[in-house]
Amino acid sequence: MKNPIAKSVGAISFAVFAAACGNKETTIQTTNNMKMNKDAQAPVAKKVAKELTIHGDTRIDNYFWLNQREDKEVIDYLTAENAYTDEVMKPLKGFRESLFEEMKGRIKETDMSVPYKKGGWFYYVRYEEGKEYPIYCRKEGNLEADEDVIMDVNPMAEPHEYYQVSGLSLSPNKKVLAYGEDTVSRRIYTIKFKDMETGESLPFSIENTTGGSVWAADNKTLFFTKKDETLRAFQIWKYELGTDVNSAELVYEESDETFNCFVYKSKSDKYIFIGSSSTLSSEYRFVSADNPNGEFKVIQEREADLEYGVGHIGDKFYVHTNWNAKNFRLMETKVDNPGKENWKEVIPARPGILLEDIEMFNDYLVLEERIAGIVNLRVINQNDKSEHYIKFDEDACAAYATSNYEFDTKVLRLGYASLTTPSTVFDYDMDTKEFTLLKEQEVIGDFDKKNYVSERIMVPARDGIKVPMSIVYHKDTKKDGKAPLLLYAYGSYGHSIDPYFSTVRLSLLDRGFVYVIAHVRGSETLGRPWYEDGKLLKKKNTFNDFIDCGKWLVSNQYADSNNLFAMGGSAGGLLMGAIANMEPNMWKGVVAQVPFVDVVTTMLDESIPLTTGEFDEWGNPKEKEYYDYMLSYSPYDNVEAKDYPNMLVTTGLHDSQVQYWEPAKWVAKLRELKTDDNILLLQTEMEFGHSGASGRFESLKEVAQEYAFILDLAGKAE
Repeated sequence: MKNPIAKSVGAISFAVFAAACGNKETTIQTTNNMKMNKDAQAPVAKKVAKELTIHGDTRIDNYFWLNQREDKEVIDYLTAENAYTDEVMKPLKGFRESLFEEMKGRIKETDMSVPYKKGGWFYYVRYEEGKEYPIYCRKEGNLEADEDVIMDVNPMAEPHEYYQVSGLSLSPNKKVLAYGEDTVSRRIYTIKFKDMETGESLPFSIENTTGGSVWAADNKTLFFTKKDETLRAFQIWKYELGTDVNSAELVYEESDETFNCFVYKSKSDKYIFIGSSSTLSSEYRFVSADNPNGEFKVIQEREADLEYGVGHIGDKFYVHTNWNAKNFRLMETKVDNPGKENWKEVIPARPGILLEDIEMFNDYLVLEERIAGIVNLRVINQNDKSEHYIKFDEDACAAYATSNYEFDTKVLRLGYASLTTPSTVFDYDMDTKEFTLLKEQEVIGDFDKKNYVSERIMVPARDGIKVPMSIVYHKDTKKDGKAPLLLYAYGSYGHSIDPYFSTVRLSLLDRGFVYVIAHVRGSETLGRPWYEDGKLLKKKNTFNDFIDCGKWLVSNQYADSNNLFAMGGSAGGLLMGAIANMEPNMWKGVVAQVPFVDVVTTMLDESIPLTTGEFDEWGNPKEKEYYDYMLSYSPYDNVEAKDYPNMLVTTGLHDSQVQYWEPAKWVAKLRELKTDDNILLLQTEMEFGHSGASGRFESLKEVAQEYAFILDLAGKAE
């Protein structure tokens, strides 16, 4: 991984640091053969008291000064922390490299996705051996035709430490490509254009966008979304290709700071939609793709707690909504009079079943329904109203519709995976119910899915609610209370973590680890009420569920109590911070990836990206009830003088979702107050943001570091 910051401790200025503290008594058991260097001297950040007062309450933040990204002292501190991490993990350098090669070695380097058909062309992505980035391709008419490379990202990425393209969008006549380019990792994209006939880049670019764009039917009008200074998507613009980009016209501006807006085209290509949504409310407007200069018409004005999404077939809009349906239902309405008063029910809501998504065809509807935590695919024949569920052999699996761009077909393209089955693509005949296997992810080496066992169980939390867990382990790993175990969860925004397959995870399973996903409240695993029971003033249910799952796994012999590990990222990193405060002695090690840990201060600062749009998720701390509740669990605010587990904390200097200073401040405060001598590491990627490295294999180096940390603590860094 390229990094221009010096890694040598001797090359770094320590002007902002005091001397490191001496060793402290350890209460959490440390493996005797651990290789990490515990004698390295950690940097200690200077303290500058900052008073933060609201509701008559004053908090003292000694590390507030770290939120200056351009300040040399801040960069020096982050660099010193990176140097310390390198020094501690130096004895694991060879092991980390071997883990990386092991993980990389399972991936088929020369590979190709399953082609999908759209508008008479077949599209696919392929990779070449030794190259980090995708090559986007197409063939006209049939798969025997000559290949046309839409974009080879590899040479485009060469000059950059970080490079990401997004939102590839071909004009209807297939002659011009629009795409978004991010070279900073802040998820701020510049839209660029490529002439597909000559292969030349066009001399037009549009900055500060989300990266995506939508073409009107005239092949020259492009709609795109701009971001404001907080990175909120707040404006939809219209640009005519070939003209000065400064002539672009503002079409829509979202003035409510709790909403984001976006633009997309219907699967039918007949309509362009502008959507605007907050956590709990949405609004859509539309115009004919044939009339890009027409006036956008509102489908249904926004209402509090009314969510809906829109698709199109024929003379109807199909509306996926929670209107009088907590777990959502499907409605239809005429295009010429689409308001809520004219919505007619097509698929009713059902208790305990979350209607997550709908794939529409001329003669079929395919529903993605989450039942008992697992997505089921339900096929409905629109002609005779017969229906069936697509059957799979495994109970704990992830199935989903994918790349279905043709309306007039009886074939559904679907993806499938489980904890033991690699990602697989099928064509499914919705009449005959026959599967055609198109591709199963090839795992290089001696992988055999029969060597692994998966389980799906429900365990009681402290309030009697049963929490689902997905479990996987090697068949030779015994459930005798001696296995190391890694417990993972996210638990926010209604985002559900399905039981997916991972090639990198095999590096843990093959070394005797049990891996568990806890489907805690705050996700939508058991429907909308499951989400609502883990947010706002019920957020602590997320943390309690995770802790209770860990205790159950220990008491039921899945895990060694001295080798229980936890991992989570972003909002899942908040979970890591909370459980480290609440039950520090449970965990041998915690990996907190880009963690959202300074909840109160961040949610009080509306200039920070994402803050205003998340009041419905966390609450607005300007209201005392929410301030008090947030303050009671915010990881940074609840660090105290006590023992903490071994911890690896990661962040990115350019992170636009969780600002780097949250984990940096958290680690600084932990260093000041913790009473143990367990390992505490902060790794800041100085060139990257929230998602880490952009390359196909570069990102594996980050995983290798995390796994090396865990495996060494478990005494398995061999």
